[in-house]
Amino acid sequence: MRIETLVAEMTSHSHPVTSIRPDAAVHGRDLRWALAGAAVLWIALYALNEQIWEPILGGLIGLDLDSRLGDAVQFFLYDSVKIMLLLVGLIFAIGLLRASFSAERARSLLMGRGLIVGLGLAAILGAVTPFCACSSVPVFIGLVAAGIPLAVTMTFLISSPIISEVGAVMMGGLFGWHVAAIYLASGVALSIAAGWTLGRMNLERWVEPFVFATPVGQLAANGGSPTLRQRVDAARRETIEIARSVWPYVLVGIGIGAAIHNWVPADFFATYAGADNPFAVVIATLAGAPLYANPAGVVPLAEALTVKGLALGTAMAFVMSVVAISIPSTILLRRVLKPQLLAIFTGVVAIGIMITGFLLNLIS
Repeated sequence: MRIETLVAEMTSHSHPVTSIRPDAAVHGRDLRWALAGAAVLWIALYALNEQIWEPILGGLIGLDLDSRLGDAVQFFLYDSVKIMLLLVGLIFAIGLLRASFSAERARSLLMGRGLIVGLGLAAILGAVTPFCACSSVPVFIGLVAAGIPLAVTMTFLISSPIISEVGAVMMGGLFGWHVAAIYLASGVALSIAAGWTLGRMNLERWVEPFVFATPVGQLAANGGSPTLRQRVDAARRETIEIARSVWPYVLVGIGIGAAIHNWVPADFFATYAGADNPFAVVIATLAGAPLYANPAGVVPLAEALTVKGLALGTAMAFVMSVVAISIPSTILLRRVLKPQLLAIFTGVVAIGIMITGFLLNLIS
């Protein structure tokens, strides 16, 4: 009778399990369809943002988009929507990936190959991602929260805006392909050297605490194999928390960028940063920092500046400064990095840019 009773109990317990599994499978399938639909909607909104502002502002409102005001308004609206879409989409995607891929595994993947290899991989990842400095911040947050070493994440943060395929192609057409190759090599070397330098300083204590204490991080700390629903919920909560914390900095940074967008005093450079000025590279680096553009937008400006007499290294220092340490991106980074680390990061990158500019002037 004991055996019969045991079999009866096993059968009674197995029945609910078999009845639950189909429902779980249905819910999982529905959730995957919902994720696919959200991804399609995100792509559609991102594509629509590329097209919508010109007909609205120029057509419906009648704003002159060729004027400084019209250009600034269009830039602000377009870039604000773009950065927020990237912030929400990338934080959610990275959070979902992190919930499926443990931080320990990510760290061992990078650190097991050696720090230099990790820095090189980060530089390559930054080079192939078409992000400006502000757009790179969501990925940076995800990498830091995943436990990736700060040296590696800083390398990505520098490499992503500086190294641009579009900018390299434009540079090759305007300056020659040898100059484009030198610029790419300089960008990779600068990002790796700066990342390595920052990594040697043990600066993790100056990363804002909220980056580490995220819902996805807490889920991973609990161990086990979370379900798809748990991973999606953790990624969603993390996205809301980070977006709620960062969005004012996004708008302030982009607002400043819109106000100074496309404002480059070419005569100032010709007067104070000409080839006969030994401090031309320093001036170009400091003058580029307040501005905000991606490499594709600033390379033609660099070509115009060389026509006015700037040396090649000076013009390249200006390009790197605009895309890597602009004030708008620095404001957004402030929400992630404490003032001490932000100052060290900006200083190390600025010094690296100046060294690169001086070296290019020597060999060009």
